Amino acid sequence: MALVSARLEFRVRPDRKSLIERAAELVHEPVSEFARTAAEEKADRIIREYEATTTVPAEFFDELLDALDDPASPNAALTRAAKRARDTVTRD
Repeated sequence: MALVSARLEFRVRPDRKSLIERAAELVHEPVSEFARTAAEEKADRIIREYEATTTVPAEFFDELLDALDDPASPNAALTRAAKRARDTVTRD
């Protein structure tokens, strides 16, 4: 089976290019190999995070749903904190 490759090009600022070249030099890799590996590793990590699932015991899940269906009333400290947040935080 023939090995097929695809080309990917991108532009970087001169200072970023120097940074990448220096890092590649430190690990004794060609710049293209270094950049390709870094991009592949980041893509793999992002996809793993995006597709990640969390498994919890059924009892925990049932307790969570119960808490969401019947939330506790806020205490005085939480009410004051929420008011401070509304007074302090601005949203664009």
